[in-house]
Amino acid sequence: MSSPPGGFEVPLWRALAVFRVASLAYVCALSVRDADRYARPYAAGALVLVMIAWTAATAVGYARPAWRRWPLLLADLGVVMAIVLATPWVVGRAALASGVPTLGVAWMAGPVLAWAVSGGRRRGTVAALLVAGADLATRERISQSSFTGVILMLLAGVVVGHVARLAVAAEERLQRAVELEAATRERERLARDIHDSVLQVLALVQRRGADLPGEAGDLARLAGEQEAALRALIAGTTSDGSDADAVDLRSLLGRYASSAVSLSAPATPVSLPRQVAGELAAATGAALDNVGRHAGGRAWVLIEDEGTTVTVSIRDEGPGIPAGRLAEAAEQGRLGVTQSIRGRVTDLGGTVRIISCRRPAPRSS
Repeated sequence: MSSPPGGFEVPLWRALAVFRVASLAYVCALSVRDADRYARPYAAGALVLVMIAWTAATAVGYARPAWRRWPLLLADLGVVMAIVLATPWVVGRAALASGVPTLGVAWMAGPVLAWAVSGGRRRGTVAALLVAGADLATRERISQSSFTGVILMLLAGVVVGHVARLAVAAEERLQRAVELEAATRERERLARDIHDSVLQVLALVQRRGADLPGEAGDLARLAGEQEAALRALIAGTTSDGSDADAVDLRSLLGRYASSAVSLSAPATPVSLPRQVAGELAAATGAALDNVGRHAGGRAWVLIEDEGTTVTVSIRDEGPGIPAGRLAEAAEQGRLGVTQSIRGRVTDLGGTVRIISCRRPAPRSS
């Protein structure tokens, strides 16, 4: 996984570029000091030039997030291993046996660190084993000191890979916190707008019509109920969302049961996180409201708890929905099904299925 520009991994890639330049300077200093002991000093000079060019190429390549992919990572590992394997021919086995260091020295750890930063501990360990294997293959005698570089390279791959994954995890948590803060601010703004408009109108309707007889009084009572429900909804959406206690979905849907609405639920509690249960209950309420307005009000609600999923089915006796009616309603700004029902369930990671059986129109005799 690579980090986006400006992410927490960027300092690691910059540190890798600095390391490669510093280790290359060390290689150049050793080459100048031991040039007279090399079996093929001109070939050694050519390899040093290749190392300089490849260091510049990787510095440019790894600086671009889009290039931190397998082609560059594999090429980096291949070039370094080729230079390491060419060491016996360039330096000479006699010089190596007398203590002359290999051409790669610390520079060959570059791809190990690159793999660790790009993919974590496992990828860094694989690169370390490959480079270490190539280094051991250049030696006639493998002693305890030969394994010291192998162990150091493995440690570098593991530690740097672990730090890189911690940086990615920290960046993801920070991004989620920023998104949550932005969403909270937007909800608070919407809550203020609703309070200044819809809630005040509902409260006015309730006050003016509370003492009126007939349907006007009923409308005032409904306005009061909706005002209370909307205030509760605003209070819930502007909270910090830390209340993750489980609630029984049956208790939330039970308030919709009536002489016209039959509720069937399991005998055992259907426990869901409070926010999930609240949104599912709100979607069910919106569906039953549609039943009351368009399907005569008679409905049957079934709750099924299947362990990993919870299904709420609503059946009514309505005439059915004409083809294209839902899309037409959404275009007209009627968002009951689109937002109140489907939108809520989709945000929870669920799905909504609407099955409409149109009844044939009665034929006149």
